[in-house]
Amino acid sequence: MSDFGFLSPGRLAILILPVALTVGYLVLQARRRRYAVRFTTVEMLDHVAPDRPGWRRHLPAIGLIVAAVVATMAFARPVIAGETRESTQLVVLAIDTSISMEAEDVSPSRVDAAREAAGAFLDAVPEGVAVGVVGFDGVARNLISPTTRIDAVRRVIDGAINHSGLGEGTAIGEAVFLGIDAIEASGSETDDESATSDEAVGTIVVLSDGETTMGRTNDEAATAARSAGIPVHTIAFGTDAGTIMDPFEGEVPVPVNEEALAELARQTDGKALTAASVEQLSQVYEDLGRSVTVEKEQVEIGDWFAGAALALLSLAGVGSLVWFGRLP
Repeated sequence: MSDFGFLSPGRLAILILPVALTVGYLVLQARRRRYAVRFTTVEMLDHVAPDRPGWRRHLPAIGLIVAAVVATMAFARPVIAGETRESTQLVVLAIDTSISMEAEDVSPSRVDAAREAAGAFLDAVPEGVAVGVVGFDGVARNLISPTTRIDAVRRVIDGAINHSGLGEGTAIGEAVFLGIDAIEASGSETDDESATSDEAVGTIVVLSDGETTMGRTNDEAATAARSAGIPVHTIAFGTDAGTIMDPFEGEVPVPVNEEALAELARQTDGKALTAASVEQLSQVYEDLGRSVTVEKEQVEIGDWFAGAALALLSLAGVGSLVWFGRLP
């Protein structure tokens, strides 16, 4: 959308009226000069009319014509591009903290790369957006409620998303339910006044390398998210070559289940994304950070033009009364 335009551009055809007024005024001025009283000398003209208005006589007419142009533009409903500020954008990052994130198919490991890429997301999020974090393995935990204090979110991610915090199982469905609760709770009250809104616009971003093994299913979570009007973007992270070491079973493969995550995104009108390296994951997060929050709207500014037209009309009238003792 361009920065300036009109909602009813067809109404600009009325501009033919001020154009006609301009042409008519120029024709009248030409006739006035042609049929003006002829004096024998310029000196006599100066003696008879020493205080001729000169260029001032044109100002009221110019003011009227410009006012007509501006009023016509107001009638065409001019608009400018602006950002939507009626509701607060809330984003909940749901990050997998299951044992499979130990896999080193992504250097230095999946969990380390996830933490680094989450930082890239926070760097890309526009000012004023509230971000929350949910960590999940066999259970889902609310690590921080949505807040605009991005530095606090960053500290939580750095402290909680690490090797020591990994656990058994994967509860993606529970993480989505917890994200929905966090968004709905933040819709009416948050710990930051700038993130307060009567109706919160929420998004959940799920980063995982596996599939749900515990808790409520992805289908149940998708149904709840769809009912709440909350899209769930999923990022399938890692490669099919990923493995972890089990003290009893030895090397265990931990491939990524892209299909399950893609289906969760599809059911909630979200985006299904994949990343096989820290660079790809960082880029995905940056793109999400830029796109998930920016909403444009058209802001009508016809009242500005109407006010300008009224001001011009007033100035033209005052000038005509002061200089000529009559309205134009």
